[in-house]
Amino acid sequence: MTRVRRRSVLTLPARLALVAAVVVANVIGAGVVLVLAAWVVPEGPVADPGQVRLLNLATFGGYLLVAVPVGIMWGARRFRMRENGDAATRRLRERRIVLYGPLRLVTVQMVLWVVAVALFVELNIGYSHRLALSVGETVLLGGITTCATSYLLAERILRSTAARVLDEGSPRRRGLPGVVVRSLLFWALGTAVPVVGLLLSGISALVFADVSAAELAVIMLSVGGTALVIGFVVTVGSARAVADPVNAVHRAMGRVERGDFDTAVPVYDGTELGQLQAGFNTMVAGLRERERLRDLFGRHVGRDVAQAAAAAGEIRLGGEVRQVAVLFVDLVGSTTLAARRPPEEVVGLLNRFFAVVVEVVEQNHGWINKFEGDAALAVFGAPVDIADPAGSALATARLLGERLAAELPDTDVGIGVSAGDAVAGNVGDLQRFEYTVIGDPVNEAARITELAKEVPGRVLASSAAVELAAGSEARRWEEGETTVLRGRPEPTRLALPLRSGSIDDGKRREIVGGAH
Repeated sequence: MTRVRRRSVLTLPARLALVAAVVVANVIGAGVVLVLAAWVVPEGPVADPGQVRLLNLATFGGYLLVAVPVGIMWGARRFRMRENGDAATRRLRERRIVLYGPLRLVTVQMVLWVVAVALFVELNIGYSHRLALSVGETVLLGGITTCATSYLLAERILRSTAARVLDEGSPRRRGLPGVVVRSLLFWALGTAVPVVGLLLSGISALVFADVSAAELAVIMLSVGGTALVIGFVVTVGSARAVADPVNAVHRAMGRVERGDFDTAVPVYDGTELGQLQAGFNTMVAGLRERERLRDLFGRHVGRDVAQAAAAAGEIRLGGEVRQVAVLFVDLVGSTTLAARRPPEEVVGLLNRFFAVVVEVVEQNHGWINKFEGDAALAVFGAPVDIADPAGSALATARLLGERLAAELPDTDVGIGVSAGDAVAGNVGDLQRFEYTVIGDPVNEAARITELAKEVPGRVLASSAAVELAAGSEARRWEEGETTVLRGRPEPTRLALPLRSGSIDDGKRREIVGGAH
């Protein structure tokens, strides 16, 4: 028969820390027993009280020397698991062992201390029933102290291991005591049981009537002080067991509020607190995904459009008439460029070109409505109102012409600007639509761009846009001749940005006037 291999679910540092916790807990419990045995336990009608006390102390020390190693080895075995079964079964088994680890360790300590109670009652009952009862109560208080301390220390030590086994989320079925039950249990161990011991001491003194007032006062003070200390330690530990996960979630919420959506809290509790931790991580994952989608959405349609869509609530088709300015920028000779250069090189050039366009447009509070192959359409005044749409578009055109000439000297462009009333809104179907601007300024800007490819500086605008702009920007432009743009019945007066020393006024007007 093949022997099933077993392994510990804990790392070596965790095992060593648990051993130290068990030793510390038993030392604390032993200290409580020794203090109570030395100053509290009534001797009663015993022939040689000193000898009996010495016998009890020697037996207690010997029992500790045996019980602590036994408890360590037994506790270590309770954290070992069988390696048989599939991966899912092994993960479930490991999770159960870790989550129940503090209770498993407390069970070991409880059994050993119950055995100690039985042993000392049996040892002393031959001398006096009164003494046996008092010693049993004393050892029981020490055991309660040890169990409570062991649970608190083990729960803290196993947090990193619990976080590892709960990495996939908190367990759906919760067999562990909940927060309320655990708090009541700690109250019972840390407060109720010591107080009951105090009451029993008083009842015993009344029944047997063999304790003087001074001795009874010492008993009450000692047991009461022990109850206060134990109750304080257990209450603090219990409060920290609840507060630590809540504080971790609170701190993580602060980081999320500051925009850090990569925040996560470790899930190390199998109670409602673990569900709170796992629920927070799930919520942040949803926020992170929503932020990623919002960022992608904003990159596709523009951040202003994305924010307006999010704020609008219900999406409706249609639009509204708004005064806008439109800028159209187009590469010259892109068809020839695509035929002569490798596709990767063409795409790289377009990306550098559009990077400059986007930066300059957004710097002047504009919105890129769409990219059309090697051209881009920018809108100012929709979907977000700005103080001077025409002025912003004209300033963008001037700066864009300078930036493209300096940063992409091997390319040639045409930049056209128009302004006026247009319809801005959602066009398409409720299943698939886009926010766009439709109207005469869009068509006019596209036609002006074709003319701009033939003038120095490659920037032209309609005089209507200049007239709508604020005075500071309007003074940077000069009017040219009128021309009838393709597809338009009425003539359009053009304007050029002022460029001192680049070309004389007569030549500039000749160029503009002859661009039909």
